[in-house]
Amino acid sequence: MDGTSRVGLRINGEPFSRVIDNRTTLLDLLREQAGVTGPKKGCDHGQCGACTVLLDGDRRVNACLLLAVSLDGADVTTVEGLADGDRLHPVQQAFVDHDGFQCGFCTPGQICSAVAAIAEARAGWPSVVTPPDTPPGPVEPTAPEIRERMSGNLCRCGAYVNIVAAVREVAR
Repeated sequence: MDGTSRVGLRINGEPFSRVIDNRTTLLDLLREQAGVTGPKKGCDHGQCGACTVLLDGDRRVNACLLLAVSLDGADVTTVEGLADGDRLHPVQQAFVDHDGFQCGFCTPGQICSAVAAIAEARAGWPSVVTPPDTPPGPVEPTAPEIRERMSGNLCRCGAYVNIVAAVREVAR
């Protein structure tokens, strides 16, 4: 074997197929081969969330930790794939409205993570701060819930207050 494999994905709704080195991460495939630069290479260790993308709908993943060959047939959505033409996704619009970014480096990962966090809460998935006596059903998007659900995404500028406000607006 030569250490390569053909992988086929849908990236932001578009088919993408390529023979790649089996060691290629999803992040490197997106940025270097597919030309999708929204996901950022921050720590390259899954600790900062700058590379967060959505997999097969609204499941968030750190693209730097996944080998692309393991995702053959998957549907990958990055921040570029959230908008509907010129109309921003509600989370993208809320980040603009609430100034949920400063330098913008973490913003694509924050937005993708927020989309998933909102979906998880609406689906009733509890977090570590969800009160144990919470009835089944959607989890209320309180500030502590949002902060906990977004805790895997770091912002060096400190725009957290505005990020929480943006997520809360859409989650209500």
